[in-house]
Amino acid sequence: MFAVDHKDLTLSFNEFHDLSGKDLPQHGEYCLLELKTGDYTAGGWHPSEKGNAAAGQFIRGTADTVMSEEVERWHSLDRYDLSESLEEEGVGWINLGPEKEGCHSVQFDGFKLIAGRKYPKDEQFCLLIMKDGSLAAGRWNKWRGEAGGAFIYSSALASHSWNKVWAWTPLSIDQFFAMELEREGEKKREKKLNRNPSANPELFRYGTDINVYYEKALEKLREEFSWATLPMMKKRTPIWQIAPLHGKYVFGQISKNYYDDSDIVTPWTEGATADEFVDFLCRYTHDTVEKANPEEKFRFGTDIRVYLDKAFDHVKKDYRWLDKKMLGNSWQYDIRKVDGDFEFVRKYRDEGEYSVFDVESAERFIECVESDYQSVALQANPIVASYEPSFGHISLHGWNLERYIFYKLKSGDYKVSVTAGDRTTGGSREFFITSHCFEAKTYEEFLDRYLEIVPDYSFGLGKKELLPNQDLKKFLGY
Repeated sequence: MFAVDHKDLTLSFNEFHDLSGKDLPQHGEYCLLELKTGDYTAGGWHPSEKGNAAAGQFIRGTADTVMSEEVERWHSLDRYDLSESLEEEGVGWINLGPEKEGCHSVQFDGFKLIAGRKYPKDEQFCLLIMKDGSLAAGRWNKWRGEAGGAFIYSSALASHSWNKVWAWTPLSIDQFFAMELEREGEKKREKKLNRNPSANPELFRYGTDINVYYEKALEKLREEFSWATLPMMKKRTPIWQIAPLHGKYVFGQISKNYYDDSDIVTPWTEGATADEFVDFLCRYTHDTVEKANPEEKFRFGTDIRVYLDKAFDHVKKDYRWLDKKMLGNSWQYDIRKVDGDFEFVRKYRDEGEYSVFDVESAERFIECVESDYQSVALQANPIVASYEPSFGHISLHGWNLERYIFYKLKSGDYKVSVTAGDRTTGGSREFFITSHCFEAKTYEEFLDRYLEIVPDYSFGLGKKELLPNQDLKKFLGY
């Protein structure tokens, strides 16, 4: 991109300033910092609101700051554009600020091109030459699951994307990078230890195949639950596995590290022998197997139409306009054998494959289907009018009530939609107002029944707010 050879390039920083009340960066200015330890890092200046003008912090990222009392000198990175120098062939030395006798200077070289896929190590804080010729700095954060990454340089994960950077060189090791180096070292030591793990003969007297232990637990469970199977037991997740840890085999549960997708093994610690682990597996899976009784789960047989018809007939009582044709674009259900056991399965619309829909009883399955049918019915009934009662600030268990709207539907029925949220997330729920509510002779009696469906302690508005509202009373037909 630039004409200079990055391998021969040295940047000399010569215009350092002591951190004092008379010589401070501009608010937010990004600076190269010499620390009192002699290390070098960088950060954006944010002065304290207290009396001392030189008090403040240099922000490097979220929860990543350098306090002013740690800094010996600062040198601006924002005030330079190296474009002209970098476009000249043969340039190997660039001065940042005048090189005077007795001035404090520091040089950085060893630059690597980001275009060559030579990325820093995770958490490494680096000096950057950007593609527009400006200078910057940031902590390398590799993108998960894809090539590239970003250099985080301020709070709220503000970052320079890798494709905006021309070249980089590392600054000093700080606590975060040191922790990452230690973690990487620990991973390498762990990998070396686990190449030939040992097995405690008392703990693994039946070998290192986890299925043997599940099968022994299954034999015991069948004394109480004749229907027990291995697939039933393994519905209790996370399942147990045999894995190496610190050079020894352990019974453990394995999860993934969010940051690097490596395995995290959580070992079993409730006993010291194989038979104790088998007894533990019995306890661990007991409730799951107990609730998987096929006689209860499929008490109406294995024809899915029986369950769907029961759900449809029940929903139809209130949602009078519901038609079976409306159900074609929603969840599709079936009963199929999975790993030798009958299971309720479902897929959404035109998805290719069914997945297991794990419920413990026929009644619970029917309830779930009813909820789906109710949602389909409300979506299929057009809105013809709406009314939104006014309300002040209402806090709901840490969330704030944002919207509360009554809707009249084409069929003449009503529903209400409630939305609540906080600064980062939120959600909405719809409730059908059943005919039972409208059988009330007075508006007050209507509210008593309505608030059993949409209670004020959960959704914000109660009788105190709704009873005096004459417009709402009229909208609902009272």
